[in-house]
Amino acid sequence: MNTFSKIVIPVFIVFVIFYGFRKKINIYDAFLEGAKEGLLISFNIFPSIIAMVFAINVFLDSNFVNEFLGVLSPVLDIINIPLEIMPMALLRPISGTASLAIMNDIFINYGPDSYIGRLASVLQGCTDTTIYVLALYFSSIGVKKIRYSLGVGLFADLVGITVAFLITMLFF
Repeated sequence: MNTFSKIVIPVFIVFVIFYGFRKKINIYDAFLEGAKEGLLISFNIFPSIIAMVFAINVFLDSNFVNEFLGVLSPVLDIINIPLEIMPMALLRPISGTASLAIMNDIFINYGPDSYIGRLASVLQGCTDTTIYVLALYFSSIGVKKIRYSLGVGLFADLVGITVAFLITMLFF
């Protein structure tokens, strides 16, 4: 399998080159045009990325998550949800990188085969980075009005988080 994975990309590149020759396409000009479009897209989404990074840092540095979890702690104890997983559940719709960092900390502190480690893994798979997707992808194609996308995306994340807790409680 390791050898196969090493030759897939070069074989694909050679295939594209031969296909371009066969269709009589100027491959170099097409490559340059694609590279130019990629740079323009990167330039257009750069402000959205900076805004998201800034907003996430302000959110994390404000200590809101810890204060909010302090209020939820008695309820979470009753329904047997570890308090340590909640920052990941709250940040997953906002930032995939932040939730992966929290999951890595959970793995280091509790182990990947612990209940909370398995819960973090299932949670990572059951949800998406809704706000990141809206900010980055919608702005890259010029969508100004998101209409129902935010509400539906956050509702889907809530369902995913709930299902992750239920699946983990039932199977682990």
